[in-house]
Amino acid sequence: MSANRSVSGPPGAHGVARRERTATRLTGERPRQGVTPDSLLALHAAGYRSVIERLGTGTMLDMGCGEGFESARFLSEDRVVVGADYSADAVVAATGRFGRDGLLVAQMDALSLGFAQGSFEWACSSHLIEHFDDPEGHVRELSRVLADDGTVFFLTPNAPADFENPFHIHLFEPTELGELLTRHFHDVTVRGMDAVPHVKADFTARRAKADKVLRLDVLDIRHRMPRSWYIGIYTRLLPVAYKVIARGDSGGMTGITADDFFVTDELDRTTMVLFATASRPRRPA
Repeated sequence: MSANRSVSGPPGAHGVARRERTATRLTGERPRQGVTPDSLLALHAAGYRSVIERLGTGTMLDMGCGEGFESARFLSEDRVVVGADYSADAVVAATGRFGRDGLLVAQMDALSLGFAQGSFEWACSSHLIEHFDDPEGHVRELSRVLADDGTVFFLTPNAPADFENPFHIHLFEPTELGELLTRHFHDVTVRGMDAVPHVKADFTARRAKADKVLRLDVLDIRHRMPRSWYIGIYTRLLPVAYKVIARGDSGGMTGITADDFFVTDELDRTTMVLFATASRPRRPA
């Protein structure tokens, strides 16, 4: 994901339940250099690195590409990369910055992609599937646009370890994610992405601080108000909260980098992110 992406194009992809997508801005949820804690930025970077390590040649789709910063990392001499996002502003920014490097960018709805069946050998859905009230629709559409021997990578928070976030509509535990992907792909593996102990302690400490703030809402007002109000408040207050709760944790001051994260087969309730690989789409009979 990238920073400062607004809902200005066709609604429906990265970030909101379909019933509320026309009313919600998502800029407050985006990782932002100098604002978002280093550990979160590094976690996202490590996810893309792990995908790159497993890529081969051919055509590649990065769904929810935003302004293209991460999508451009997929570019190589033997790989054609297409980024797709619902935001017109994001598409313009990505094209302007990375188009000359070969990144192709399209404005599309992640639940109704304008690509023919079997268009891509590879695809990536990074921290996107949790934003849909119908995540199966997203998975079904990615399976459709993949080649018969294609592979898609999914990164999404592990439900028990996630922070409270009103943008996260549907959180997954490993078994549920595996079952969903198996309905649409023949070969599915669900692994985890975790961190070295001192970085994992950083996340734990920040979650404890956030929990103290949330406990001030003794009447649970945030869950009683209209969800669009909660999202609006969250979007505006998150950058402020980072400055208060995560003061000194951003701008590279912590020294935390993508090298502090790793893919693991040992999953438990503290595993931070699920990293799933799904290959060979199932085709309707």
